[in-house]
Amino acid sequence: MLHRFLAASLFSLLLSPVCAQTTKPATSGNPVFPGWYADPEVAVFGNKYWIYPTYSAPYEKQVFMDAFSSPDLVKWTKHPRIIDTTAVKWARRAMWAPSTIQKDGKYFLFFGANDVHEGEVGGIGVAVADKPEGPFRDYLGKPLIGQIHNGAQPIDQFVFKDKDGQYYMIYGGWRHCNIARLNADFKGFSPFPDGKTFREITPKGYVEGPLMFMRNGKYYFMWSEGGWTGPDYSVAYAIADSPFGPFERVGKILQQDPKVATGAGHHSMLNIPGTDEWYIVYHRRPLTETDGNHRETCIDRLEFDANGAIKPVQITVEGVKARPLR
Repeated sequence: MLHRFLAASLFSLLLSPVCAQTTKPATSGNPVFPGWYADPEVAVFGNKYWIYPTYSAPYEKQVFMDAFSSPDLVKWTKHPRIIDTTAVKWARRAMWAPSTIQKDGKYFLFFGANDVHEGEVGGIGVAVADKPEGPFRDYLGKPLIGQIHNGAQPIDQFVFKDKDGQYYMIYGGWRHCNIARLNADFKGFSPFPDGKTFREITPKGYVEGPLMFMRNGKYYFMWSEGGWTGPDYSVAYAIADSPFGPFERVGKILQQDPKVATGAGHHSMLNIPGTDEWYIVYHRRPLTETDGNHRETCIDRLEFDANGAIKPVQITVEGVKARPLR
């Protein structure tokens, strides 16, 4: 009799919703996936979200990149080593901050490598693949930008498509930012009417990590400020009527919360296609960590006020609710 009672009780527990482990999590949680990852680039390809981050480790170990995909911003799948230094012969370390574009049926991944200084080999490269998860192969066999122009270290590249279809590369470390017109084949650049190829658009407070997007006919230019290893790393922005500015700093919209995490910066923006729904994907450092490379990738909602200004982002532990693409 006791055996029957125990068996019945066990069967009842197995069917109980309290014990069911198949329910989906209510939110993404932050970080959105495990591991030390930074400088995340978010994109929508087909019916999936993609995040391409830097593998956050000492420079000599940054010899590959992983990617992550999700149908709903909550459940993420890792795609390991979508590119590494065996596929890019001139790159030997410090592979940073990928920027990914789909064009003409191909996927182009722009990246920085080697942490170059004047006279060294490295800079911004480009790789290509047939699928968003790669494998990516070197597109040029050499850096796309390998020299220092206008004082900007060739890192932290972001590719922006303007309303007329022109692609621009916006990049730069060492507190300088340049913009350049990419050729249609992504193999080089077209000079501006004044003959210059690299035009400086550095706003006040700029350090690195540039990004640009359009909303309601305005150009929003965003960047990271502070030191990437410190707690004061943050994101600020400006608004202009042209991708060339002038960009007058408005203020910070992403920064540390001593109750949640520090070093919140180097972000990307997600606009759900066909909507005015926005998210910010960024990295930050847990309160328990002091190692500069211990950075994790997170996502939170981003909103605008009635005048188009970006509201300060509240960084959270919960992350965001599931948002399948339609």
